[in-house]
Amino acid sequence: MVGAPAAADAVARAHRLPALRVGLHLVLVDGVPVLPAEDVSDLLREDGRFDPNMARAGLRFFALPRVRRQLAAEIRAQFEAFRATGLALDHVNGHKHFQLHPTVARLTLEIGREFGVAAMRLPAEPVAALRRAFPGERYRRPLYGPAISALRYRLTRNEIFHADRIFGIAWSGRMVAERLLALLPHVPEGLSEIYFHPAVERSASLVAAMPDYRHPEELAALTSPAVKARIGELGLRLTSYGEIAAAAR
Repeated sequence: MVGAPAAADAVARAHRLPALRVGLHLVLVDGVPVLPAEDVSDLLREDGRFDPNMARAGLRFFALPRVRRQLAAEIRAQFEAFRATGLALDHVNGHKHFQLHPTVARLTLEIGREFGVAAMRLPAEPVAALRRAFPGERYRRPLYGPAISALRYRLTRNEIFHADRIFGIAWSGRMVAERLLALLPHVPEGLSEIYFHPAVERSASLVAAMPDYRHPEELAALTSPAVKARIGELGLRLTSYGEIAAAAR
């Protein structure tokens, strides 16, 4: 999130960890713009933040040319801000999976091509695998399935690499070690992304933004010796978008 308050600290940490693969997390909802507010006023509320109502914002992205022009300018500005960090662009995705919106997807790919985008997250979580991993729990297929299919087609047509599936939507903010250990044996063949929201501690801002997330427990899952051992036992290989996209090219 190049426009977030701690972005500079995150960039400094990433530079100290050269093996870390960092992507651009485009923020077009539930956040603040990189551009001056007067340049993207049609995207913002009176408080200077993006419209938190994704349905309303998405309708305006689709229907209003002036809004689309400002949207394109903000997307470009976020790509430029990422490039200014000096970090390699491993992949791109959208806050709250807003890359599923056809206008956002089109503009992200058109503009991102100039910045070397080679991979994007496809938020397709397989319900069948969740049901196998957690029997007795109810998981329903998302209503936005057609949007997932449309994005998959768009990415394939534009030769933009994407994982076959992701895990973390149904248990967003609660991908603790117990859940992860139960999921790993049921991860299908192919390339899967599992995403987390880790933090060392629950700050006031995190509690306000994500009151039911279990950030320290997710960090513990990512650093768990038991999880690492289970990954090895199952013959799974950890990789990155950039590594696989480069191999595919």
